[in-house]
Amino acid sequence: MPPRELSKDLVRVLKSLKLGKLLPTLPERLRQARERGMDPEDVLLLILSDEVQRRDRNRLVARAHRAHLDPSMVFDEWDLGANITYDRRLLDELRLLGFLERRHHVLVMGPVGVGKTMLAHALGHLAIHRGHSVHCEPAEKLFRRLKGARLDETHTAELRRLTRVDLLIIDDFGLRAMDELETADIYELITARHQAGSMVMTSNRDPSEWLTILADPLLAQALVDRFTNNAYDLVIEGESYRKRQKPRLNPAS
Repeated sequence: MPPRELSKDLVRVLKSLKLGKLLPTLPERLRQARERGMDPEDVLLLILSDEVQRRDRNRLVARAHRAHLDPSMVFDEWDLGANITYDRRLLDELRLLGFLERRHHVLVMGPVGVGKTMLAHALGHLAIHRGHSVHCEPAEKLFRRLKGARLDETHTAELRRLTRVDLLIIDDFGLRAMDELETADIYELITARHQAGSMVMTSNRDPSEWLTILADPLLAQALVDRFTNNAYDLVIEGESYRKRQKPRLNPAS
């Protein structure tokens, strides 16, 4: 039996109550209820539960968007067949987010293209789903933004915001030598978040190499010591997944 068309009065009332998003699925739900002879209270619960779930999904999507997380970079899309090696037991443990509860950090290291960014974003999505606040940003963009914040006198407020977030994700840290302002900013962030909030950082460089690219040797030693002694190291080795995305001629052409 096909679903019945909803009455105009019902459509109007639902829209006035801001429940218009129920309309696409409501006819099918009502058809199911009639066929099963459901109690009216159970029908109402089923329909309103659909709306609660829809709003929860939308809320999570909005929070992930505000956190600057890529919606496609989730663990469901992680390529288990990729030609890479890593500590699978450690990754499974990190996915439980115990490090976040204990305010530890995570350093994801490896060469270009092995999936460091994807893992960082995927951990961010898990944190969002568990109700944590997240901010994710590439290191280059973050440092440019903090330099600009000095010009309009919002630098202190921005650092405070980055310090308060439950999980701060900094992607592609250490791609190049850093100047004094950038060194001071990363030192302040790591110092402020030491045992107070978690960070996930991705890098092509081992922390021992950070010492050579930071402008101030003393600040460099202090931030490396604080970060590394409070961080899990997830090392990924292998070939870039981008090789599999390289365009090739069709052999049959």
